[in-house]
Amino acid sequence: MPLRLRFGTDDLLRCRFGFSPLCETHEAVRTLRRRGRHGYHRPWLRRMREAVAGLDLSALWLFMPRGGYTPDFLGPPPGTPFTSPASFEDELALLRVTDPAVAHEEMARSLACTPGAAESPLGREMLDDPERAVQRLADLTERAWQALIAADWPRLRSLLEADIAYRSRQLADGGLEGLFADLHPGLRWSGGTLAISSPAASLGVWDLGGRGVLLMPSIFVWPDVVSGFAPRWQPTVIYPARGMGALWQRPVPEAPGALVRLLGANRAAILSGLDEPASTTALAHRHGLAPSSVSEHLTVLRNAGLLASRRRGHQVLYERTPLGMALATGEA
Repeated sequence: MPLRLRFGTDDLLRCRFGFSPLCETHEAVRTLRRRGRHGYHRPWLRRMREAVAGLDLSALWLFMPRGGYTPDFLGPPPGTPFTSPASFEDELALLRVTDPAVAHEEMARSLACTPGAAESPLGREMLDDPERAVQRLADLTERAWQALIAADWPRLRSLLEADIAYRSRQLADGGLEGLFADLHPGLRWSGGTLAISSPAASLGVWDLGGRGVLLMPSIFVWPDVVSGFAPRWQPTVIYPARGMGALWQRPVPEAPGALVRLLGANRAAILSGLDEPASTTALAHRHGLAPSSVSEHLTVLRNAGLLASRRRGHQVLYERTPLGMALATGEA
């Protein structure tokens, strides 16, 4: 049974977008342990091996149970407007002033999701001194930010901002029904209720009570969608950002001159760079082209027998045929 969020009239007026560098840091830490589910992030993980080797993340991982509860104080939702988002330093400062009583309650709830965690030496140490535990987790979060996120943040922020701009247009064109239809396969909108199906989602039915929903795109939450329903904060839905599939891909190789003369620059670039199946959206992001233009090029290449397409979930993926591969590589 999925989690269901019931929207009232006031909730429809209080939906907003935002993103959080602190949230991205913790989702990146979580990604390091998603065994067999790394997908798009494999190139990033290879690049991070040396940095991760110097980090002891056990205290953070202790409070990130798979399919269980993560303390809300570790990821307070952004309270500032999207037009002037808080910095990592601002969000970290908010984490540092967490009430120790609140921290103890939330850490105990999180540890209860993992048998034996509360009785472990580290679990007891964190619960016995919650004030010190908050500072320890904040210090570790800051080190993780510097090692895993800080250098890439301008690129990540640009992609998150682009997602919000696109989703805002969807909301303007089709309302919440149009927005949620394309946001994530685990989301279903019907009759004023948003159903969230995800391994990390809680169960039950919750009335939003006029607080609306904060919608947050994320790079590292993929492939899940995550919901947060803390009493003291606005209910939050975190979903994978549009276009993140091409974020870590290597630069597209330059198409041979003969292929450019035969197909044109853009079609030649698409065919040459299609080393693995990709969607129209991913190719548009990779080549800096409008999705409509890429769609037209893909149709021409497919009709010429150079590409094949297949559906995976809500996506259509394109890949080279043997003829397309021979033409792109110059191998008969």
